[in-house]
Amino acid sequence: MSLDTEWTVLRYDTFQSEVLEAQTLVLVDCWASWCSSFQQINPAIHELAIALAGHIKIGRLNIATAEQIATYYGIRVVPSLLFFHHGQVVLRIVGGVSKEELIHKLSPLLSGDRSNRSPIACL
Repeated sequence: MSLDTEWTVLRYDTFQSEVLEAQTLVLVDCWASWCSSFQQINPAIHELAIALAGHIKIGRLNIATAEQIATYYGIRVVPSLLFFHHGQVVLRIVGGVSKEELIHKLSPLLSGDRSNRSPIACL
């Protein structure tokens, strides 16, 4: 499965409906084509997208084409990951992180999941 089918491409005109009005946890991957370090975090996010399908929505936001959103949320470093729940930022990760660190920081947000099996255990 390609990243394009696992991630939603976010734009200024879709951010409200795709992120702020979402009924599930949303990870917004803020990136820019001029920054190569965002490529380092892609494999970890790719694995999250597969393992947490149905538990989390993942979107990519190019800050070069969505400057108003980047400014509003204070995105000055890429990659930056913003986790939204009911329209509010509940976690912010700035800079590259390992898969293990990403899982560690994300686990508390998923602990409220009522399913019998923790999706984070799949990673």
